[in-house]
Amino acid sequence: MLPNDLIIGDLIIDAADEVRIRQDLVLTALGKRPADVALRVGRLLDVHTRRWLLDQDIVIKGRRIAWVGPAGYYPCEVRARHERPDLSAVPGFGEVHKHIESTHLTPEHEAALVLPRGNTWTCEASHEMSNVDGPNNLDFWLQARRQGSPLKIFPLPGSAVPPTAYEKSGGHFGYAEQSGFLRDSLMVAGLDEVMDWPSVWNPDNPSYGRLWGMIRATFEQRGVVEGHGAGLRDRSVINAFAAAGLASDHEVATVQEVLEKLAAGIFVELRPRAMGTVIPALLAAGLTDFSQVALTTDDRSATDTLRDGASDHNVRVAIAAGLPPEIAIQCVTINPARHMRLTPWVGSLSPGRYADVVLLSDLARVDIAEVWADGAQVSRGKQYVGATPSIDWPGWARQTIHIGRTLQTADFAIRAEPGRETMQAAVLRPFHWADDFLTETLAVANGEVQRDEARNITKFALVDRFSGQGQVSRMFWRGCGPRDPDTALGCSVAHDAHNIWVVGSSDAAMAQVVNQIAVQQGGWALVRGGRLVASVTFEIGGLMTARPAEALDAEMQALYRAADGIDWMYEPTFQDNWPPGFPERLIFATLTCAPWRWVLVAPHSRAPEGFVNVQTGATHPVVW
Repeated sequence: MLPNDLIIGDLIIDAADEVRIRQDLVLTALGKRPADVALRVGRLLDVHTRRWLLDQDIVIKGRRIAWVGPAGYYPCEVRARHERPDLSAVPGFGEVHKHIESTHLTPEHEAALVLPRGNTWTCEASHEMSNVDGPNNLDFWLQARRQGSPLKIFPLPGSAVPPTAYEKSGGHFGYAEQSGFLRDSLMVAGLDEVMDWPSVWNPDNPSYGRLWGMIRATFEQRGVVEGHGAGLRDRSVINAFAAAGLASDHEVATVQEVLEKLAAGIFVELRPRAMGTVIPALLAAGLTDFSQVALTTDDRSATDTLRDGASDHNVRVAIAAGLPPEIAIQCVTINPARHMRLTPWVGSLSPGRYADVVLLSDLARVDIAEVWADGAQVSRGKQYVGATPSIDWPGWARQTIHIGRTLQTADFAIRAEPGRETMQAAVLRPFHWADDFLTETLAVANGEVQRDEARNITKFALVDRFSGQGQVSRMFWRGCGPRDPDTALGCSVAHDAHNIWVVGSSDAAMAQVVNQIAVQQGGWALVRGGRLVASVTFEIGGLMTARPAEALDAEMQALYRAADGIDWMYEPTFQDNWPPGFPERLIFATLTCAPWRWVLVAPHSRAPEGFVNVQTGATHPVVW
């Protein structure tokens, strides 16, 4: 049992405490005990029937709803009353699949950012912190709530820990670990996105037993097994995906894919970038039942959230795409709560649920006037007025970059065979999903294979940050990175194992970047002309910072300004959402899940140079 899991005050869901709370709610609903608060609203959305109920009281006891009905009809004393006759009440918005680490804020500061934007509960897709510190992962996600944060985080331990059998990280999850997570806390909703598809279907894959062990543990305790079906669109593969028990997919991109996956019983989680095309097509196809659909964020930085919004942005995009507002609200409330089997606690404005209420001044525009969480007002407009606990994060969260030595220029060199004037080189592009890697002929100078800026070919490397041995894998990439001399960029966010990646025009600049990231224990570093010109600190797990969103955004804006004058290589054919300029999306370019084939990982016993096909396990020299 995790320490402090029996929390007085209804912060962490615990079975014994839950009985006591509900016994009190029963007597309060019957009018035999007084309530704490009555919140009177102009109208309330019943998400179960999609009806608007006029002039309603939401009666609250502690952090929960005890009674809902026509204003003035509650049969007992209420200690405080609040009138909001001009506002519409909808349930607190839930994120069915979100990586809070991609906001790059620790949970207490994530709460201050997203609660004013309607997001009161999140199913945390914990691949990131799971890979950084697997043993302490659950404790990390529950800590802010234990200390009073109004944001409810339901952790789903990562299935990809490590992401593939060709990677090592700071965690290793299998049957025993997943069984323990589900046993130790009712806050754990299931297993996060199963994304290593070859390990699901292929019994010969080295990760087959580990992954199916996690699936078994989740089934045994009636948890939800989330899926990841990027590029999996063949009808037989969709059937196999569903047969495996993978309950959802947030990677859908086309209406045909959505319809086929819905027909296979797969819950569909739409991200904003798919809504504009998929929702109109679903409506045109005659779909009226959206109960198997949710809207979700997946990944969004603090900077983008400050600009666009959180869950409220997802609802606005869906409404703009033609989805009726009431259905859009269902897609961030009751639908994800049902899917995640969390309806006793969240998803509707109903007795027994947490008193999480979003008060709208304009439904169609999703203009949020106030948010209430745990029975208290936590925002006015975009201003957060709730509690932000001061958490002294321990060393295991702050000291996670273990390189073990100062890296040198030579660590990034790619040596040529003696006497050669040219070498053949394996080359990748960001988001290279083709079956084969590219092959280029590169010049040799001073015994080392050289970059070729004229052909947009630069050097990309991954540094193992877990073993303390300072291992480096390196190869040539095309169409990313700086063309300016002695310039390099790197970051300790490198999905999903989260080693340190660096791309640069010189080996010396690459070493300088990685050494700086090690000193600051994570984040971004930018070296230009051999001089450090910007850095951003992610001191928690090398993924997040324990600061407000505005402070992080200011640091990111300084990084963007420092990067503005650099000539960044670019080839527009790589991926539709790969924009020119500062290559921030390189933090996702080290993914090894479907639909990736050939990838670069940190050196591993199964891939000593780090260049491996994660679909087949084949390796290949980076030069020959």
